[in-house]
Amino acid sequence: MDTATRIETTLADAVLTAEAAGAPPRLSAALRHAVFPKGARIRPRLTLAVAMACGDDKPALASAAAASIELLHCASLVHDDMPCFDDAETRRGKPSVHRAFGVPLAVLAGDALIVLAFQTVARAAPCAPDRVPAVLIAVGDGVGVPFGIVAGQAWECEPRADMSDYHRQKTGALFAAACVAGAAASGHPEPEAWRLLGDRLGEAYQVADDLRDAVEDEATIGKPVGRDKALGRPSAVIELGLQGAVARLRTLSEAAVAAIPDCPGQGVLRAVMLAEAQRLVPRKLATAA
Repeated sequence: MDTATRIETTLADAVLTAEAAGAPPRLSAALRHAVFPKGARIRPRLTLAVAMACGDDKPALASAAAASIELLHCASLVHDDMPCFDDAETRRGKPSVHRAFGVPLAVLAGDALIVLAFQTVARAAPCAPDRVPAVLIAVGDGVGVPFGIVAGQAWECEPRADMSDYHRQKTGALFAAACVAGAAASGHPEPEAWRLLGDRLGEAYQVADDLRDAVEDEATIGKPVGRDKALGRPSAVIELGLQGAVARLRTLSEAAVAAIPDCPGQGVLRAVMLAEAQRLVPRKLATAA
């Protein structure tokens, strides 16, 4: 089974559990709206890429870990789009969850997706029970406090924020969790050694997101643009300028590739990471990069 099919199948199975007879039908519909149709699925693809580089000897657990990372990402988007944060009308080219289902169901859908992420890993426990605690810790660290994506979002509520801390927590933390969880699911003896790769790649992705927010249009990226400037949020473009942000993206991408630990699939993974780094540069800036 190819990577995309593994991810979509595991996500579909997870969401299906929310659609059991007797469950609130509009909440179930909101969950499905938040998860499908798919976005880029960058984070779960990273989880599986690391798992495969480490041998992928327990594919059911690796797939569950990848799905849990994506469910948490989807939950963060649901909450991030709400009126108290970005008040975004669209996401992935369609109405955001709170626009389609209302604010109360958006809050509940985001909460339910967070819980579903951990349920998905727990249900895969029988295939490798000794590895599940490390996977759960990696996933929890990526989403919670003190340095997960919840903490990253909270920096927007502070009077001042260090851009690097903000980027590492709001975006990098879940990339780091994706790498560590993939390694833990495959029995790597030192899964924490993979954290630096995720930190660097996640920060690079956030810089790329800042660039897209500054130079792309809503039709291209499927969500409102110009929000960083409008909301006064930390941004690599605002702090470094366009060319400075492009240079920062290049530096972080190179650091991510250099951070790949020794593993059986190191060469293949390095090629995947280099291709992913090239894809991060907004098309309008690709020549400059």
